[in-house]
Amino acid sequence: MSEPEAGWVDAEVADEFPELRLFELAVDARPGRTPRSVQERLRYLSSRFRGPQAVAQRQQPVPWAYRVFYRHVGLDPDADRTPAEAAMLDRLMHGGFKSDNLLDDALLVALVETGVPIWALDAAKVDGTLGVRVAAEGEHLGRAEDAPPVPAGRLVVADARSPLAVLFGELAPGHGVTRDTASMRLFSVQVAGVPAIHVEEALFQCSEILVEPR
Repeated sequence: MSEPEAGWVDAEVADEFPELRLFELAVDARPGRTPRSVQERLRYLSSRFRGPQAVAQRQQPVPWAYRVFYRHVGLDPDADRTPAEAAMLDRLMHGGFKSDNLLDDALLVALVETGVPIWALDAAKVDGTLGVRVAAEGEHLGRAEDAPPVPAGRLVVADARSPLAVLFGELAPGHGVTRDTASMRLFSVQVAGVPAIHVEEALFQCSEILVEPR
């Protein structure tokens, strides 16, 4: 298994957020159905995070650090929920963590276990190393014909050619994982207050689930 690699952060962004980092991990795996072992793991996590524990989770250091960063970039974490809080809300609404498919379940397990969010791109649709920068005027999210515009000034995750995701937001159409994906590029973002070891552990946990025998 490969090791997580550090992406780049544009100098303009680094000046404002000196502790912001992006890590990525190439995973030779295809999407598919969730094996029973992962479904059982989700059931176990559901039992660990019942009502009181789910509500208290937002106060833990790692989830709290992402809440703080949201406010620093102009997002309201009580309206645009952080990934960890959104997962806990879904757990409360559905009575447990709902199994969907192998990739989404792997992302969910890593998120719940570590508090660190991960996103996945189709590796064949990524050109070069990923990084964080400010979107320029007139840019679009991805390279598909129907790629939506990105507001100038938004923080985005980009490759060598274009933005591929809004930071903590949607992925570019045509660049996410599909049934035709042969390999994936996982990425995560470290913010102030989140140790790098937590980000690396989240990436490792997710990739181990994706590559384990089914």
